[in-house]
Amino acid sequence: MTHYTIKSLIIAASIAAMPALSIGATPAGSARAVSLSQEPVVMRLSKDEFRIAFGIHADRCATSANGCSGVIRYRVDWKTEDGTTRSEIKRVSYALVARSSRGLTVDRQYFDTAEAAHTTDVVKVSVDMITCVEGAGSRNSRTASIAGP
Repeated sequence: MTHYTIKSLIIAASIAAMPALSIGATPAGSARAVSLSQEPVVMRLSKDEFRIAFGIHADRCATSANGCSGVIRYRVDWKTEDGTTRSEIKRVSYALVARSSRGLTVDRQYFDTAEAAHTTDVVKVSVDMITCVEGAGSRNSRTASIAGP
């Protein structure tokens, strides 16, 4: 196992024990619909293939008989071994079962300028937005946003 994989597995295993990270500003008196339980975890699988794991904390879903779901929009900054840099906006969906306040979603991504031509490194992952729809088929959606660069 590589150093990346071992470190990533240890971090991913501790998601449930970490305090929630705040996502965006919330008006006084209102509860957050959803937040991250820690920074996203990046796991390298090959030269240019990665998994990005997001720990989700959603207290409001713990009281829902139908669970909740949503989308995480995030930005990935990466570079190739020849110095080429890129920034991409990605989305990954999540779903939490009824009466669950924590979950995990993992996105599979390839980052390279030509298929497996380079070894790439993920430089930074930042979350721009998380949506949360409470209950199956609900139109009651809550969004948390981060002011991005």
